[in-house]
Amino acid sequence: MSTELLVNVTPRETRIAMVENGVLQEIFLDRASCRGLVSNIYRGRVSRVLPGMQAAFVDIGLDRAAFLHASDISQPSKPPVPPPEDKTDFTCRDNRLEKEEAEERRPAPADIAELVHDGQELLVQVIKDPLGTKGARLTTQISLPSRYVVYMPYMNTVGVSQRIEDEAERQRLRNLARVFAHLDGDEAENPRGGFIIRTAAEGLSEWAVRADMEFLYKLWESLRHNANGHAAPHMVYEDLPLVMRTLRESVSTELERVRIDSAESYRRVSEFVERFMPELLPRVEHYVGERPIFEMYGIEDELQRALERKVPLKSGGHLVIDQTEAMTTIDVNTGAFVGRRNLEETIFKTNLEASQAIARQLRLRNLGGIIIIDFIDMCSEEHKRQVLRGLEKHLERDHTKSYISEVSSLGLVQMTRKRTRESLEHVLCESCPVCNGRGSVKTAETVCYEIFREIIREARQYEAEKLLVLASHTVVDRLLEDESANVAELESFIQVPIEIQVETLYGQEQYDVVLM
Repeated sequence: MSTELLVNVTPRETRIAMVENGVLQEIFLDRASCRGLVSNIYRGRVSRVLPGMQAAFVDIGLDRAAFLHASDISQPSKPPVPPPEDKTDFTCRDNRLEKEEAEERRPAPADIAELVHDGQELLVQVIKDPLGTKGARLTTQISLPSRYVVYMPYMNTVGVSQRIEDEAERQRLRNLARVFAHLDGDEAENPRGGFIIRTAAEGLSEWAVRADMEFLYKLWESLRHNANGHAAPHMVYEDLPLVMRTLRESVSTELERVRIDSAESYRRVSEFVERFMPELLPRVEHYVGERPIFEMYGIEDELQRALERKVPLKSGGHLVIDQTEAMTTIDVNTGAFVGRRNLEETIFKTNLEASQAIARQLRLRNLGGIIIIDFIDMCSEEHKRQVLRGLEKHLERDHTKSYISEVSSLGLVQMTRKRTRESLEHVLCESCPVCNGRGSVKTAETVCYEIFREIIREARQYEAEKLLVLASHTVVDRLLEDESANVAELESFIQVPIEIQVETLYGQEQYDVVLM
């Protein structure tokens, strides 16, 4: 499968589209007003300890205090139990890498009050950007990634990516890392930390891998010196810009081409690639076309469609995707697809096609948290199994960790996908100022009756010579036409004349009753 990265750079925003076999799969955005914080390292100060939540709030210099859970605090006296080497794949896109399996095997953390206290200064790393009203999530288990390895200064273990399948190569790389980390022989009493060998290191010379390790080790020593020289809150280390970060996390054998539409960004990326991944240099291109690069490849249209609720399927069916605070729901419908054989076969084919579309939409929209999928009801257990396996297969290329349950008794598939950053909709959109995110507004008739009740309330409480009603054009039209008889009857009842006036800036639910 060929993968292309299309990079669109403007002064205040960088956008990267990941295209696989000509189809947009993921979009990454970085804006000057809200740059991503994941993998940044800070010297922070504990501002509040919450024993009831086994967590603490840490001031790292942001608008909102960051969140540090007890399970994310290094405990030297109780070192974490490493996972079996062949059971964990550490080649995910998150710079911190996914350590969920290791965490599952870790002993229960000590009480938060025993680990930190108010006013304490800590060296912490961001593992999750602020989402909505929540602050960033932190860890004290620092990790520094490079092209070939990941350095973990507070761990004394060596892991090898599961994608490196040759056992002899795995053992060679493991031994190389153990020797450098001082985890073998007499030097084991003074280890340098832990390493994870990434997929890109397969087949590399010992010199190349050791050079990466030496670079990260020296970087860590520099970071520690920088942290000790500043009081909290202070940013000690900022991760690479979005383009370099994306290239670092990409597997070189899969990346066919990188096209950048900015001459300055192209120059910086070329210098970075030439230094750290020279094999990618021939694949980096400067796009000089007259049409914008995203428009040329149809990315702008895809982005617009990714913000809509309805997702059409090639067969004629469609998905309906709704994001809420608690979860995301996805409904599958046959739509115009009627099939050729029988109902069960039509439903099965629609669900099978939907499973592929759902996997793509999860990546494209960056949907996370709890996700409920309502596939069309299937009678055949074999069809249910194939649809689930199809969904799992299409999610294999998703670097974000997910878990899928079986089909429930109600025919629903429950799954979770790790939240790594805000969804595409939350980044690009805001709640409608008219309906405040409800997705509907009161009818003109409903607003008219609210106005009648407000008029009666005002007339009973205050004495007025006249009442002026200000409302939207739609509501005023109804008051003067369909409700004109009711307005006249109300005037007679309260013995006060009512004047009605259009307020062009008002939404349909807005109105005012003014005493004159």
